[in-house]
Amino acid sequence: MSEPLLQVRGLAKHFRLKPRKLFEKPPVLKAVNGIDFDVEKGRTLGLVGESGCGKSTAARLVLRLIEPTSGEVTLDGVDIVRSSRTALRALRREMQLVFQDPMSSLNPRMPVGVSIAESLRFHRVGTRAERHAEARHYLEVVGLSPDYFDRLPHEFSGGQAQRIGIARALVLHPKLLILDEPVSALDVSIRAQILNLLIELQAEYGLTYVFISHDLSVVKRVCDVTAVLYLGKIVEIAESAHLYREPLHPYTQALIQAIPVAQPGAKSVSEMGALQGDVPSPIKPPLGCPFHTRCPHAMERCRQEQPPLQSVGSGRKVACFLHDGA
Repeated sequence: MSEPLLQVRGLAKHFRLKPRKLFEKPPVLKAVNGIDFDVEKGRTLGLVGESGCGKSTAARLVLRLIEPTSGEVTLDGVDIVRSSRTALRALRREMQLVFQDPMSSLNPRMPVGVSIAESLRFHRVGTRAERHAEARHYLEVVGLSPDYFDRLPHEFSGGQAQRIGIARALVLHPKLLILDEPVSALDVSIRAQILNLLIELQAEYGLTYVFISHDLSVVKRVCDVTAVLYLGKIVEIAESAHLYREPLHPYTQALIQAIPVAQPGAKSVSEMGALQGDVPSPIKPPLGCPFHTRCPHAMERCRQEQPPLQSVGSGRKVACFLHDGA
């Protein structure tokens, strides 16, 4: 096992909201509520879960785009949370974000080549000619012509725009890429191309990924390790092959059952028992296990106590009393 590039311990973000009534205590939204994970160099960790479970907030906390309420984030031995603003600016060269919607992340009035080179200008890397040459190189790396340098974003398809977003992230030679739903806004026919590109770039440049998605079929393809989030907490984390073959947490089981199966005669999701109900509000999460309101195996203990995330062997951890002491 290689040394972790990224280490996250007890990471939490609580947003204090405005009270609805005068003199009322401000409600607190617990978007991320104490998560731990490691990402080894050259590998991919997937963060999965339904909308509102805290995946994107966790990504922004890792990059310190928002300040955590508590916890530690370490990148290659450097403490991100306690770094000064000056040190953080230098650290940001080591970690980059690829956005969900490629079009909205590009300046519509700026040529795409200039957008790619802008990161280098911000970090005062090279001359203008050198920055532009580097931008043309990375356009070619992601499968686009260097001649596209002067074109505006509206001239590109969604898939091409995402390639430009990836090039913009790569131009600083980062160690870590946070991929926030990088293919969810793309046509199904284009998704495979972008996923193949990400796999090839990781192999060529030794990149480390944190891949955020609600689509488990995508995560299964690209991620070495998968962490399942529910109401801001990790409920299961394991090697992807093990997790998909034998999910332990009832929430993980329900998510995997919901993956479409392209086989004639295969059981529908409803026949297998789809996940019922909605995710509870993170402002007023349920007492005990956060999943007990939707769990078909809920016991009285689940309503009273919150199960810890504990090891169940083979590098796997699960927060469920069904596997207590396994």
